[in-house]
Formats: sequence, structure tokens, C-alpha cells
Amino acid sequence: MSSQVRLRLLPSARCLYDKPIQVKVSHLKSRQVVRIKASSTDERGVLFSSSATYRADENGEIDLVRDASLSGSYVGVEPMGLLTTLKPNIVNKLFVKDKALEPHMVKFSVHDEEEQDRMLAEATNERFLMADGVSRVSVEEGNFHGALFTPPGKGPFPAVLDLSTVMSEKRAALLADKGFVVLTVPVINEESVNVKMLHLDPFEEAITFLLQQPKVGSKRIGIISRSKSADVALSLAAFVPGVEAVVWISGCSANTVLPLFYKKKQILPALMIDMEKLIPAESGIFIAKYAMHDPLKEENRATLIPIEQANTHFLFVASEDDLNWDSNIYMMEMMERLKRHGKKNFESVCYPRAGHLLEPPYGPFCHSSFHIFLKTAILWGGVPRAHVAAEVHLWKKIQEFLRSHVTCEE
Repeated sequence: MSSQVRLRLLPSARCLYDKPIQVKVSHLKSRQVVRIKASSTDERGVLFSSSATYRADENGEIDLVRDASLSGSYVGVEPMGLLTTLKPNIVNKLFVKDKALEPHMVKFSVHDEEEQDRMLAEATNERFLMADGVSRVSVEEGNFHGALFTPPGKGPFPAVLDLSTVMSEKRAALLADKGFVVLTVPVINEESVNVKMLHLDPFEEAITFLLQQPKVGSKRIGIISRSKSADVALSLAAFVPGVEAVVWISGCSANTVLPLFYKKKQILPALMIDMEKLIPAESGIFIAKYAMHDPLKEENRATLIPIEQANTHFLFVASEDDLNWDSNIYMMEMMERLKRHGKKNFESVCYPRAGHLLEPPYGPFCHSSFHIFLKTAILWGGVPRAHVAAEVHLWKKIQEFLRSHVTCEE
């Protein structure tokens, strides 16, 4: 390894997961061509990797904020491209980074294109989910379990319930750094493979628990949700007191897959999936966009969630290239319904060329992975560059929305 070439990660090799870094290489030969590689192993032991070829300037320097990749995992100027284009060495794998206490470790290295891929320099980026001072406590109360994240300081802070379809701490941990007390709770227990129904009562318990936390100053909570958990969030807003704001990402306007119960009574039947409408795509992968039954057909209208009865602010977020289902159509249906009821308690954003899996920014873009309900691999949709840009924009919008609607009492 050459001691001359320098690979720097700025402003620091240690940063929060949702912060960009600047990758710079110096002390190369003038106009030297090198390949920069990145690799990371997720929590399930799957290796993800990316690479891009760059030509140094006349001073022997490369700056990923300024310079364009000539070939590799992406082409053009993509400052965070080595992170967002990390791909698995096993097909149809989602990058799993759900445990807040463990950083996302990414190894970067610079290799000489002309000398049999000889390594010239290397550095490791530690991307933390928990900022300094944020606390994490595992929670098992009554009929729910999850993890509670609390910002440093006395507070008071607004409260947010993070509903994830299966347990994930990433979004909650990062939001706590932004000044929210966040409780993350899964909608589905991955161990419970034969779930036949869902109950709202445990989530109501979670809301009560969250509002009782000593640093919480808001009287009502915000909810952030995506996909299946988004229809649970809508149902909580419609049927359970205490919900001030809901962020609905890539969801449905109806109660999907599992019948929904509250106080021992079924309140919504399930909108089901027609497996025969899965569209075969690449080898062993399907497009599920048109497989869900139409909630507006007369026989399915009972599955629609009555959000018009909610005293809640909504942020609806959809993607035009969502291949899991048509979240944009569902979003438009809900907005039209609210307008018909004289409601103005919503705002919306639709991202062109983005896919279903909108996450906090700078994680690896997922092309396809296993669908927990369909029991097969599906395409999620999205063009990587546009999807990444959507995640950066949305992450700021979510924080602004929650701050403006979930406020602490004076």
C-alpha cells in the first residue's frame, strides 16, 4: 500500500447516518485513473459493495462533490454515490440496518486501475444512528414492545410514534437527534408468522405510554409510518384519541391484508391481494403494483379507512414509480375524500421516479427484496439517483411537518 496517497472523509470519518460526507483523494499522479471502492456488511451478514472510476485533476486530486465517475456503479457527479449504490452479493436483499446501538460501517479504498488493482489508500466511515446524548431504552409494556429514544436535555419535547412494519430503530433514533421523544413499535412481529388479524389496542397503549414520558411536553402525538404500517397510522388517527399528526409514506387508503380489531370488535375488514395479478419481471422477481384489490369497488369499500372523521393533520407521501402498489392513486383518493368533507387538514408530495422504500437518506438503494406478505421477491421501483434525491428532500420535510404540528404546551 502506498503511504503517499491520501483518502479523506470530510468533515469527519465519524458522522450521523443521515449526514453526507465528502470523499477526497490526494497525492495521486496528475490525471491518474483510479477505482474507488466501498463495502459494508449488514446486520444479517450480507456483504454490499460499490465502485466507481475517477480521473484525478492536474494536481493529482479527486473530489466526489466536484468530479464525475467515468464508470462503475454509477456515472456522473454523485457525491454520496458510493454509499447509495452499495449492492448485495446475494440477489434480492435489502440492506438491514435496524439496531440503533451499532453504527453503519463503510470501508472505502482507492485502487490503481493500471497496476492490477493495487490498493493505494483506505479509510472507514462510521455512520451512527444515535447522536451523542440520545438515550435508548427497550420497552415491554402491556401488549406492545419497542424502543424509546429520548433527546439530551430537560425538554419538554414533542412525542412521535414510529410505526415500522417489522421492528426497526433507524428512523426513530435519528429523529430523536432532531428533538423528538420517539417510541418505535413494530406492526408485525417477525416471529409471528401466522398472524390472522391486527388489533389497534396495543398501539393505543403505546400512545398512552409515550404521552406519560417525563420529557414529553405535547398533549398529542405525531406518527410516522410507511407501507402496511401507514394504514395502521390512518386507523389510529380515525379511531383512537391523541393523534395530532400523521406522516403517511407509500401507503394505502384502505386497511390491507389483515382484518383490524379495536376493543374486541372488528372495525375494518382487509383489502386483499390477488396473487394472480403479480407480474413476472426479472428471474424470480415480481411487480406487485396491480395485485391489490381496488378499494373503490363496491365490494371493497368497507375496507377504506374513514380518515375524514380524524381530527389530525396529514402529510401524504407517494412515489410515481412505486411498484409495490399504486400509492399515488391511494393518496389522490384520500385527498379527494377529505376535500369532499370540507377538510383542509392535509398536505402532500409525490416524487417522480422514486420507488416504494423511502428511507432516511444515504442508505443503499434497494432494487428488490423479499416481501413479508407475498412471501416472494418483488421489485420496489425507483431510479436510484431520483430516489436518493427524494429521500433527502423528504427527510427534511418530515421534520418540518412534525415540528409545525406536534408542539409542546407552554
